[in-house]
Amino acid sequence: MSYLETIRALGDNAEQLELAYQQAVQSGQSDAFAEAMEARRGEAEGNLLYAAWHYRLAYAAARARHRVVAWGWAIPLAVANGLILWLLSDDALTLRIPEPLGGPGRDFMPAVVLLAGPISAAAIVAFLTVAGSKRWQRAAAVILGMAVLTAYALLFYRLAGPSVFQEQYLGLMALHLLLLAWAGVGVVVLVRHDPENRFAFLAKSLEAFVVAGLFAIAGGLLLAVTAGLFTSLNIELPEPVVRLFVAGGAGAVAVLAVAMVYDPAVEPAQQSFEEGLSKLVGTLMRLLLPLAVLVLVVFLAFVPFNLAEPFENRDVLVIFNGMLFAVMALLVGATPVAMRDLSERMQTWLRRGIVALAALALVVGVYALIAILYRTAIDRPTPNRFAFIGWNVINIGILAALLVGQWRAGRPAWLPALHATFGAAMIPYVAWVLVVILAVPVLFRIDRSHVEDLPLPVQRLVFEEPYPLLLKCPGSPHIYLLEDGTKRWIKDIPTFEDRGFEWRDVESVPCADLRQVPDGLPIPPDAGIPPQP
Repeated sequence: MSYLETIRALGDNAEQLELAYQQAVQSGQSDAFAEAMEARRGEAEGNLLYAAWHYRLAYAAARARHRVVAWGWAIPLAVANGLILWLLSDDALTLRIPEPLGGPGRDFMPAVVLLAGPISAAAIVAFLTVAGSKRWQRAAAVILGMAVLTAYALLFYRLAGPSVFQEQYLGLMALHLLLLAWAGVGVVVLVRHDPENRFAFLAKSLEAFVVAGLFAIAGGLLLAVTAGLFTSLNIELPEPVVRLFVAGGAGAVAVLAVAMVYDPAVEPAQQSFEEGLSKLVGTLMRLLLPLAVLVLVVFLAFVPFNLAEPFENRDVLVIFNGMLFAVMALLVGATPVAMRDLSERMQTWLRRGIVALAALALVVGVYALIAILYRTAIDRPTPNRFAFIGWNVINIGILAALLVGQWRAGRPAWLPALHATFGAAMIPYVAWVLVVILAVPVLFRIDRSHVEDLPLPVQRLVFEEPYPLLLKCPGSPHIYLLEDGTKRWIKDIPTFEDRGFEWRDVESVPCADLRQVPDGLPIPPDAGIPPQP
């Protein structure tokens, strides 16, 4: 049934007409509904209800074409956010990895790297709330939640095991607090959590990211030109000025990018996606789709000749995981919000490209997961491995769900099925962000009660080196595993190798200190009385 026939059948039922219009908006057919309503108005000349619909739809169309950015709110909040990040980028506010037995510790990461995401999200939430007349209660709850989780990461990273694990946790937080910030913005704008609104939020998030990237490129060029001009006069830009360009500019860009692409007065599904940068981003992603498929096909063709590479080379595994996130972003960007601008032929090939890319990425994802599980099994669990095993499982699950959804939906309902898959994917993404933030300091912590009575050189090793910590002393052939505050004698070299221990993990300590460590159960337990070093 056409929209005109539907409108005729509904007559003067205002409630049912409103429902039909909302369904048209969600399916990307608002223009077709407007044309049918205009035709119906001509048939029922003088009907006040249809006349009111005429003016409503004309206003909505004009508003979509000529949306006025709320600069009065965007610019002050952008400036305030930039100034806050500029102040926080001071070298004095650097996160430090503490010395295990006291001392000043060592600098590791500027605090602004962790704080930039949540603080910018608070500014964006404030903009969306005041410019879109949204309820402050939800915005305040989101800002408070982000503040609590950020404070948790800053306060408890020192508990995340030895210093190398503390460094890994802080590195993970640079990504996960940024994802937390994105999730916080989503909670504010997603009043209705249906698949169309969720996917529209994902699409607008990607668009805002692209706009921010363009701003960053322009700002980088401006900074380079400015520095070059002053350098030609033998004048070096003061460090606070450089920080103002970098940190302050990044803070301002985060708010301005959202203000430029997102209308806070309407829901995500009712945003404009068919003109300007929105259309450009979608077109660009669709052009990249066949290139990405070709790259993965060529890559998988070479995998059999380098099968062991990700199992042996950590950098290759990092690239694999980065590729999975890039593919997820490309799939979202290439998926249209509505099909009105795509011909039947284009829809067919676009669907084929998305399915092909998802299938190829699924193979690479499983390959990467096997590699990281193998490296964990032969070495040790670490915060990085814990986090990315989870991300691999989630991304593999999303890709598999996408393929199953497309197989079940078939050609007629392929786009709603994609929207449903990507919309549902937001839930495990946000859940895993929370798990990583909260769980790592607990799962990898050191039980200090097992350490405090050990000799100081051994204590230092406990806080600096991850498990397994293997000890020996000069002049003695015996090797011990330090576990639960005791030293467990390893009977012989075959036992050492069978347990998967590595010679590079063996640390040397003075024999007198090693003798002070209490004896534990030998390895194997029936090895006999453990000898002293």
